[in-house]
Amino acid sequence: MAQWTSAVGAAQLARLLTSQQDRPAGPGTKRPPAYRALADGIRLLVLEGRVPVAARLPAERELALALSVSRTTVAAAYEALRAEGFLESRRGAGSWTAVPAGNPLPARGLEPLPPEALGSVIDLGTAALPAPEPWLTRAVQGALEELPPYAHTHGDYPAGLPALRSMIAERYTAHGIATMPEQIMVTTGAMGAIDAICHLFAGRGERIAVESPSYANILQLMREAGARLVPVAMAEGLTGWDVDRWRQVLREAAPRLAYVVADFHNPTGALADEDQRRRLVDAARSAGTVLVADETMSELWLDPDVEMPRPVCAFDPAGSTVITVGSASKAFWAGMRIGWVRAAPDVIRSLVAARAYADLGTPVLEQLAVNWLFGTGGWEQAVEVRRAQARENRDALVTAVRRELPDWEFEVPRGGLTLWVRTGGLSGSRLAEAGERVGVRVPSGPRFGVDGAFEGYVRLPFTVGGAVAEEAAVRLAAAARLVESGVSGGGDSVRPFVA
Repeated sequence: MAQWTSAVGAAQLARLLTSQQDRPAGPGTKRPPAYRALADGIRLLVLEGRVPVAARLPAERELALALSVSRTTVAAAYEALRAEGFLESRRGAGSWTAVPAGNPLPARGLEPLPPEALGSVIDLGTAALPAPEPWLTRAVQGALEELPPYAHTHGDYPAGLPALRSMIAERYTAHGIATMPEQIMVTTGAMGAIDAICHLFAGRGERIAVESPSYANILQLMREAGARLVPVAMAEGLTGWDVDRWRQVLREAAPRLAYVVADFHNPTGALADEDQRRRLVDAARSAGTVLVADETMSELWLDPDVEMPRPVCAFDPAGSTVITVGSASKAFWAGMRIGWVRAAPDVIRSLVAARAYADLGTPVLEQLAVNWLFGTGGWEQAVEVRRAQARENRDALVTAVRRELPDWEFEVPRGGLTLWVRTGGLSGSRLAEAGERVGVRVPSGPRFGVDGAFEGYVRLPFTVGGAVAEEAAVRLAAAARLVESGVSGGGDSVRPFVA
């Protein structure tokens, strides 16, 4: 019986391997043999999670043809991977990827670092801050006081608690976007919201247009739902969205859905202006594409003089083209798994009906806690605490990275939780691998792209400040030196494979 659970084609693997960019070898740096470079390239793809564990690799002859190398080179690379525990083979079943005993399985998204590892590793993998106390405690206490009447019911509210739906609708209305409770569904975080939207609108094989780069976990969610991702390149720096390019892609690819983060984009931090928002909505409407606007970062402006544009849904108030996703997880606390969808009533009814076959509903106590925050003014005070926290962390991280890694390039965003950094020609994947060795966890650029894009980038979140931010930059500089020396994993050279 075969041990592999998926397969990687020769052309796909060749594209992933050749996307691994690195700065040229310096004087006196000895390049490894071709088979060794190929083995290191495949090993890195497995460690990075860009090739899954238990994925069947192409036959030696197929890969040799795709890479324009000899079959002997591929055979020697496969043999080296088998010796290191990264490949298993069986006659008649082929060869499939593996990880050596004792190594953690690579993640395809950005999962939180286990709490037991926090003492020895600085975690820059997840863009989430600690809870803004005392507001979390107060919200939970307020929720407990409101709980008794709900405890006498079955506790399942597929559309969300009526009180919270009304409160969220009132908040949109207060921003000038008339909204009824029937246009709101409460979800288990923004991920739950987007998962439900994808299952309703974009079945297996459907196209979804996405920003390039975009939020890694959402990209992976869409891949696992069977979507065909259509990347639309972001403009350089913080200028954000090339709407003419969006209009062309939406017209030619005719995707069922498009996903955008217009408010302090993750990972770049860009903020779409009102003209970009209006034109994006017009382009989606013309193409018959449903535009999913993720506004989970919308309240995280960090500079006091930032003028926030109207929400994307302001240009489609009825919700026939724009579906808005919000969440308490970024603005308040990641442990508060409350999100919501704003859309046309018929879309909400369809989402609620489909929920009977998913998670039935969102925890009541957490909904009551968010409702307490919204109703008492605690939300605004807690978010102000969050902004101050993120602002201090951003400034400390920017100062430390500029001091320790002067060749790295970035623009400082005026809000959000992330810094998108060009790494001076170094491979982001190799930096991530080397970072594990020196005690700093950082996600590489390819996690935020489609098919190996953004190898020369890493994302740095505003999750640490002060002395920890300084130490994180020191460790990143140490990881960079390892990559520059050609040693970022296992002591072997890990220069990119070049056919």
